[in-house]
Parts: sequence; C-alpha cells; structure tokens
Amino acid sequence: MQTLRATKSYVMTAIPTVHLNGTSGQDLRREYQTAYRAVKFAIDSLCETTCNGRDYYPQGNGAYTQAYAERQTALCKLRDVQSYLEEVLMGVMDQL
Repeated sequence: MQTLRATKSYVMTAIPTVHLNGTSGQDLRREYQTAYRAVKFAIDSLCETTCNGRDYYPQGNGAYTQAYAERQTALCKLRDVQSYLEEVLMGVMDQL
C-alpha cells in the first residue's frame, strides 16, 4: 500500500513503498534524483531564454503579453513537476 503525503500545494502525492518485493530504495532515489535534476535544468534553461517585446510587436498588440503569460504558465507547470519529484524523493529517502 502506498503512503499519501500532502505537498506544499496541498496536492496528494503517492509515495512508493520501499520493500523487498519492489524496486530498491537506492534505485528509486537515483531515478527520482535524475528526474529532479532534469526538470531543474529545464526550469533554469527556460528562465535564461529571451522574452523580449521587440520579438513580438510585429504580431500586433497583446502578442508579447500573451507570450510572457504563456512562458510563466510553462514555468509554473515545470515547478509543479519539480515539487512532485521532490515530494516523492523525500518520501523515498525517509524510508532509507
């Protein structure tokens, strides 16, 4: 049976249970650490991309505002994934 834990955003996260018949705790930790690092890299990379109004004004009024809002939405989604991975990773590490 999986343990449910509340994340900071109050979303429930199913934490894998480390036991003899399942995936080893070390493998789970390594896999979730790898995923966490990849998402962190994606967040950092997206933050470094240029979002400049001059690249959007030929498209008309509101194009830059829309582009910026879409970028912020994408960052929020990546941060949600990062939080999920962090919660699972901490849950796994609590069992080691």
